[in-house]
Amino acid sequence: MPYGAESNQLKFKHPSGLFVLFFTEMWERFSYYGMRALLVLFLTSSLLDGGWGWSNQDALQLYGLYTGLVYLTPIIGGFIADKFLGFRWAVVIGALLMTMGHASMAVETEPLFYTGLALIILGNGLFKPNISSMVGQLYVNNPDKKDAAYTIFYMGINSGAFLGILLCGYIGEKVGWSYGFGLAGIFMFFGMLQFYFAKNIFGNIGQPPSKDSDTPESRSEKIAEAKELPKHVVRDRLIVISVFAFFTIFFWMSFEQAGGSMTIFAKDYTNRVLDGSSATFFKWANSILVVVPMIILTFVLFNLFKDTFRRIGLSNLFLGTSFVIIWGIIIWMLSREFQADVAEVPASWFQILNSFFIIALAPLFSKIWESRFNPSGPVKFALGLFLLGIGFAILAYGGSSIPQGADVASVSMIWLILAYFFHTLGELCVSPVGLSYVSKLSPARFVGLMFGIWFVANFFANLLAGLTGSFIDNIVNNYSITVFFLIFTFIPFLAGVIMLALNGFLKKRMHGID
Repeated sequence: MPYGAESNQLKFKHPSGLFVLFFTEMWERFSYYGMRALLVLFLTSSLLDGGWGWSNQDALQLYGLYTGLVYLTPIIGGFIADKFLGFRWAVVIGALLMTMGHASMAVETEPLFYTGLALIILGNGLFKPNISSMVGQLYVNNPDKKDAAYTIFYMGINSGAFLGILLCGYIGEKVGWSYGFGLAGIFMFFGMLQFYFAKNIFGNIGQPPSKDSDTPESRSEKIAEAKELPKHVVRDRLIVISVFAFFTIFFWMSFEQAGGSMTIFAKDYTNRVLDGSSATFFKWANSILVVVPMIILTFVLFNLFKDTFRRIGLSNLFLGTSFVIIWGIIIWMLSREFQADVAEVPASWFQILNSFFIIALAPLFSKIWESRFNPSGPVKFALGLFLLGIGFAILAYGGSSIPQGADVASVSMIWLILAYFFHTLGELCVSPVGLSYVSKLSPARFVGLMFGIWFVANFFANLLAGLTGSFIDNIVNNYSITVFFLIFTFIPFLAGVIMLALNGFLKKRMHGID
């Protein structure tokens, strides 16, 4: 049911279907980012610590290949959904494949480890573009709400990333790698069940393509669509999508250092052992950092329950059960940390900062995008690139005291915290806005395929992230860690300047889409 149906509204002035998709995507991102937080750490940890003892270079190259392929398969998944499965079944099958993949990785034997990576890559290809497409279809009658809706949806993405990195990272580093990988699979399974049993709430959205698509009625609909969108308008809008996709490569190539070189910086060069008052402050700050977002998410959950429990009670039962388990793990984790004399911050912990800042700031950005201060898409992209560059400039300055060739150091955590803050501001200007523009600018019959093409840009970005990140040891030995991070300062700044210069060119070719 599209946006505007009174029986399908939450007090947030968005359809309840958006929040079903919100939580489904949240659990998928829980599994993906939970495993991603552990991948490089597991591969580079010594055999005595249960890891595989790989070099930083080899681990980062596998990381780049894996995260790249995760974004390549959506173009195939989008095509399959558009032509055969429909968005709904593509999401369900994709979630099942990813559940099997995480279960395989939990075994930690080499054949099953690589099998698990392959299953996650294939499952993500079916899942990722099609759940994003369903969000867009909820707003066919109210496209002006799409930017705000995708920002809210993006909050769900990062809520899952936050919880996945926090819990899978903690359990993987402190308890055992297998337990961390296995936890990721459990909540992917919950996400699949929650979505499957909520399918009736979407009406006809996401159904398989009609078998009688060549009837005179359907042909007249296609002719009407062609009249509404002349060929030159379609061409120009696809050019805009292509330009945006190209510039996202430079953004994500730098941003995705978070799971690679920035994690190595946290592990090897950052002071993570705190005692005395510093440890006490961190324990309380970490507790607030964890509990406040969970309270917000639980509030959203209860509002969804109130609106939909009679219609999709079984779906909400699975969703509620998953939240009970999450709260239990969080309480266990925090009580365990308060019993320790010192606070040893997991290297994966810093990655939750990005998600926490998004959860905190996404509502503000959503309001800005709906206000009169809303800038154009190209300006938003340029701002995002500039903010990303500032984050890396902070890291470059923070690492300036580390001598050339140093294997370990103990710099303050504040530099990573500030870097993640500015990176998050940049991400909020680029990623949810990009998803919204793909939805608004794409021809209706090819929206799944266009989302797939959008994610191909992320494929190249992640390959480049892994490749460039793998040079960290080489650059540190021959120059310094500051030089390494300055590379990721200048690239986004240059891309941002070019995007600003293209603002007028791109706005003209959007043909009225703001």
